Amino acid sequence: MIRNMKLVHVVEAEYRGGHRVWLRFDDGVAGEIDLSGKLDGEVFQPLRDPDYFARFVVDDTLTWPNGADFAPEFLYERVAGAAR
Repeated sequence: MIRNMKLVHVVEAEYRGGHRVWLRFDDGVAGEIDLSGKLDGEVFQPLRDPDYFARFVVDDTLTWPNGADFAPEFLYERVAGAAR
């Protein structure tokens, strides 16, 4: 089943320690999430180090120097869910 979800983009992010990050999306939704439980797989291995995790940049989503990223829809669902 394909859900009809609008495209969202991360426009601002702030590192909050550990694997927590505060995000704001282009529609104004904002909040803090902890991604520590979502760092499975080889590409996410370096992100398990909080110092490396903190090196993300915003490019419509969170991206890291090694090419790791999270789909903005994935992040949006978690931020919106945490706000409920």
